[in-house]
Amino acid sequence: MNRLLIITDSNSGIKQEEANKYGIQIIPMPFLVDKKEYFEEINLDEKTFFKMLEENKDVSTSQPSYETIYETFKKGLESYDEIIIIPMTSGLSGTCESATNIAKEFNGKVHVVDNLRISVPLKESIIEAVTMRDLGYSSKEIIDYLLKTKEQSIIYIYVDTLKYLKKGGRITPATAMIANILGIRPVLYSKGKAFDTLAKCRSLKQAKKRMIEELKYQLSHDFKQAYDSKIVTVSVAHSNNYEEAMKFKEEIIKEIPDVPFRFVDALSLSISCHTGPKCLGCGLIINSFLNK
Repeated sequence: MNRLLIITDSNSGIKQEEANKYGIQIIPMPFLVDKKEYFEEINLDEKTFFKMLEENKDVSTSQPSYETIYETFKKGLESYDEIIIIPMTSGLSGTCESATNIAKEFNGKVHVVDNLRISVPLKESIIEAVTMRDLGYSSKEIIDYLLKTKEQSIIYIYVDTLKYLKKGGRITPATAMIANILGIRPVLYSKGKAFDTLAKCRSLKQAKKRMIEELKYQLSHDFKQAYDSKIVTVSVAHSNNYEEAMKFKEEIIKEIPDVPFRFVDALSLSISCHTGPKCLGCGLIINSFLNK
């Protein structure tokens, strides 16, 4: 039996079925709909969630409780010698800090790794950690690798509506109003610490073109060494926008055929509370263990 347990949260986009396949555990990220707490795959499914958005329900996000995190660690150590938990980036949530404080109660057996990722880049990190674990790497070697590569990913997200970013305080009401009048939608980007505006587009077609241009630019600049070494991958994420995500996948493969394409994943419902429906994104991620 492998004595190292790897844990992440549901903002990695990893569903429970995949978690079982990888031999990891998922801490569900809570969110509120009309002030009632929900958990993805536990007491709310995607179809019902997006129907709630259509009905203009009030949505917001929260963090896992102290009890949830503590009990996850306690139960995990009943079967494993050590735990590595890789939560969503500390730049966008306080979950990492909470987990770090709780980990202090377990005498060095729980290691919290903030590698500044969310969604498909975080998922790729989890898969790398699992691969390293299964190859016999120590917890220290895995942690060192995750920290060394923590800034080696970038994601781009096109948001179809500004309504939810305004609700969450990510943009001002005035900015949202002006953008709606002008028909402008942002393409955001992040290397893990925060989201910034890359471009302002008037259509999904324009946004996809802009994101692909940025992927190409990064492959010839910040990701050039990884690209030349064939250890960079590309993935797509979406929010209730599967058909467009599949089209986007084909467009990326056509434009960048020599970079391995990995996932078309739905954003977690917790993230979708901020993006709203019809969000579409992509990302470049280092994976040194892709062919191990």
